[in-house]
Amino acid sequence: MRLFSGRGPSEAERAAADAAKDDPVHIRVRDLHKTYGDHHVLKGISFDILRRRTNVVIGPSGSGKSVLMRQIIRLEKPDSGQVLVDGVDYAQLRGMALEERRRGMGMVFQMSALFDSMTVFDNVAFPLREHTKLSRKEIRERVMERLEGLGIAAAHAKWPAELSGGMQRRVAVARAVVLETEVLIYDEPTTGLDPLTVRTVDELIAETEEKFGVTSIVISHDMASVFRIADRLTFLNFGEVVVSDAPARVLDQLDDSLREFVDASGVSREFIESHARAR
Repeated sequence: MRLFSGRGPSEAERAAADAAKDDPVHIRVRDLHKTYGDHHVLKGISFDILRRRTNVVIGPSGSGKSVLMRQIIRLEKPDSGQVLVDGVDYAQLRGMALEERRRGMGMVFQMSALFDSMTVFDNVAFPLREHTKLSRKEIRERVMERLEGLGIAAAHAKWPAELSGGMQRRVAVARAVVLETEVLIYDEPTTGLDPLTVRTVDELIAETEEKFGVTSIVISHDMASVFRIADRLTFLNFGEVVVSDAPARVLDQLDDSLREFVDASGVSREFIESHARAR
């Protein structure tokens, strides 16, 4: 497929991208490298991200998870390698082609990162006002549709400080999917939440996937949450993929580094195995 330049995709490129949507693999990361100075963070990473499934990336601090996400969403350009999204190499996109494609990706940041000075409605409307030419009526309809879909329409006039942690995560998800998002990246979505709210966020990820048909990529350290939600689990350690597979098969091929990481979480092996085998 021809790489895009500064102009939008051609009809042939759009048709090829539409045809690729029948592929169960949404994103293919191939031989990805990223270095900062003398620090080689990503060392030839290759793995697949499944379409409309929950793909969880785990690993110790400093293993390269956040750097990997920045390459996938193209906030940074990798030194070499490919990030193939529906067959299009995002690593090579630039200009308007990159902007157009990147709108298909949304990010739910750690601690939600809502604008404190904006209401729920305005937080969710912000991407539409910044990146589209929709009318005020169209924006209102789109925002309320997303809020209703996530069960928080009644909170549209509230301020973020008036919401619980779980509700704030719902607003952050609504904002992330308001631009017809196809890929949704969650950066440590359960950080700072109590166990009951963690379970609510786990359910929210599955609910969003089902209602909006998104592909979910979740960075997490919460092993209980990981094995409840993951359809595919990728373990990243010191810039290399140790294993990437269905959770049950990951458990069958634990190496020393992954076994140590799982055991250090404090979550019982029985809990992990029962949830992994159930998916």
